[in-house]
Amino acid sequence: MAPTRLRRLATFALIGAVLMTWMLYQRDEFDNELLNLEDRHPLLYRHVHMHSGEGGAWYIPPKWTSPSAATPKDIVEAAELALKVTQSSSEGYLPHSTIPKIVHQTWKNTRIDTWPKLIRHSAERWLQATEEEMAYFLWTDEGMVQFIRRFEPGLEAQFANLARNVERSDVFRILVAKWIGGVYGDIDTEPLRAPVKWISSTDILPWRDNQTGTVYNSTAPVQAIVGLEADCVEGTDTYWRMGYSQPVQLTQWAFAWSPGHPILQTFIDRLSTTIQTISDRYGGSLQSRGARQELMSLDPLMLTGPAAFTEAVRGRLEDVVELRWHALSGLQDGGRSKLVDDVLVLPITGFSPGRGRYGNMGSKPITDPSARLRHLAQGSWRAFDLTVEYGKFCRTMLGMCRDWSKVPTAAIV
Repeated sequence: MAPTRLRRLATFALIGAVLMTWMLYQRDEFDNELLNLEDRHPLLYRHVHMHSGEGGAWYIPPKWTSPSAATPKDIVEAAELALKVTQSSSEGYLPHSTIPKIVHQTWKNTRIDTWPKLIRHSAERWLQATEEEMAYFLWTDEGMVQFIRRFEPGLEAQFANLARNVERSDVFRILVAKWIGGVYGDIDTEPLRAPVKWISSTDILPWRDNQTGTVYNSTAPVQAIVGLEADCVEGTDTYWRMGYSQPVQLTQWAFAWSPGHPILQTFIDRLSTTIQTISDRYGGSLQSRGARQELMSLDPLMLTGPAAFTEAVRGRLEDVVELRWHALSGLQDGGRSKLVDDVLVLPITGFSPGRGRYGNMGSKPITDPSARLRHLAQGSWRAFDLTVEYGKFCRTMLGMCRDWSKVPTAAIV
């Protein structure tokens, strides 16, 4: 055999050996990673990664059900079961409220080996904060569709034709709160105290609007918990320069509700009306090119996000108790919780503690007693976008570009 051919064969053999060694190494690394996942995130591994149900994963404390009870076939059945159990006992609600002891989160899948490390950490913390006391549900896209088909079949087409995944996520959290209730937290949030400790007796004490003199002294059980995302001085341009729609704006990355609260239906009705109006313009079709373009032109922050959510809550409280919306600001009272009718409004530290010097708006450290959870801002739709970044710079530094889009092109699906 010629030396050249021998060298060629030897080279191929060496390459093959290297590839084989690399593949075996990768397999060992993968196996070790799974072992590490089980060791580092035992609750997440057991209740999510190893779960075999349809539509996501769930954990219902064993003491909630009889050992002989039938196992739910999918996440929708499991959620209905959890709600039924909480409603059958006075211990099934968060203290001082009628909010079920149920937690909801959403993610793409239940394979935690594919998750970012930060997300695994956050979800494990949720399970640590709720195990034995609350039911936990992780909804995948499949589970969301199953849920809407079961509870809101009339919205299924509108939901499917929303232009962005972030919009579908926004809508689902409202719908699951409406029908099942409980606590919702984005997968990139981390609870700083267990949800069963989110409401204390001091949170529901009477409070006074120092501008109007109105005293709010509700004795009704809390049926909703919402928190401030923005708290800016009234009458200034600070809020829009920071990218908010209102000086006092609510966050949507976390909240808690009793099922059936009218504010949730208000949100859905407004959204449905907007989408139906677009559909009517194109002969009842949301799949035409014109309808798709119009849906994509809508700002998700205004359509389904914090701005839309804030408007739904604000409209209800202004109508029911004639609330002066800016009275919810915590800038003058050190940031205290305020119960308005049956809605407990947390100060900015409640769901957004630990903010830096810029855009602090009264946010206290994560160690403050009023901090319930923190948001780690890992939203999958917030891809870097040069146009969006320019608009942010133009608003913040120059006080211009107020209506510049805040939505990355990558957010459009």
